[in-house]
Amino acid sequence: MILSVTINTAIDWTLVIPHFASNETMYVDQNVWGMSGKPSDASWILGELGVSTTAMGFAAGLRGKKMEELLHMKGVQTDFVQVEGETRLNVHVIDRVNRGQSTIVTDTLVVKPAHAVELIKRYTTALGKAKAAIVGGRISRELEKNILVDLVRLARERDIPVALDTSGKYIQAILEAHPTVIKLNCVELSTLAGKQVITIEDAYTAAHEVLDKYGTEVIVTMGGANDSLAVLKEHSYVIPAPEVKEVVSTFGAGDGVLAGLGYALGEGKSMEEGLRLGFAAAGAVIMTLGPANCHKADVDKLLPTIQLIPFK
Repeated sequence: MILSVTINTAIDWTLVIPHFASNETMYVDQNVWGMSGKPSDASWILGELGVSTTAMGFAAGLRGKKMEELLHMKGVQTDFVQVEGETRLNVHVIDRVNRGQSTIVTDTLVVKPAHAVELIKRYTTALGKAKAAIVGGRISRELEKNILVDLVRLARERDIPVALDTSGKYIQAILEAHPTVIKLNCVELSTLAGKQVITIEDAYTAAHEVLDKYGTEVIVTMGGANDSLAVLKEHSYVIPAPEVKEVVSTFGAGDGVLAGLGYALGEGKSMEEGLRLGFAAAGAVIMTLGPANCHKADVDKLLPTIQLIPFK
């Protein structure tokens, strides 16, 4: 079983409008619900692919119940600690004419220290059956302690591999707990490196510093149709963006990559195999309206087309 832990859960509502206009009433052409929260997204995608996974973390209110319903629809088991407030709602607006995408993010989940203690207790028990853990999310402002450090440390003490996806000022402290692999975008890697990461060469230099210092393999998504980079212990690869006929929505594509990493760690596959699956999933996500949503048939079709080009 692959265990995911999302400390700031959310669900997404994607709205497609003909065009955006200020101070006017805009009518929606299409709308769809989807998952959000990076590890939860990964579980949702793995569920679509038929991989056994359990999603944990914090949830609250009616939106928290909606989130669990969405996960259950994919066959994902859940064990969320119920907290105060509401699971976040992210609203994605797609402008069909101008091909623009915008996101409105709420922050309504209220996590207290006692909730964190309960999550750690449940998580420690769940690790007894876990083959790998996928952890991430943003730290709640109410928490005095960086809970992600404990989540990574507890798994690694039990020799359970961890895929990490988070952002902000907490990344370096979490890396001290030595996650197996971390997925970053170029902005997050820039923050960690203390310098701008623009090119693949920049990303390689910064990612190798992370690998050398912490022993953590690094996957860098450069955004849009740009190539991505994997800096592993034995090899490094440039990964061209998946070739798809039509990009419907890019929301949640990176979580497809995270799902592939979790799959490789949990199923004892090579990281190369996980990267191929992850980027195939990312390609399937951008073909589908709704964040992190994809279809197994699309993943299977894209899988043979994913290239890992040796770098350096």
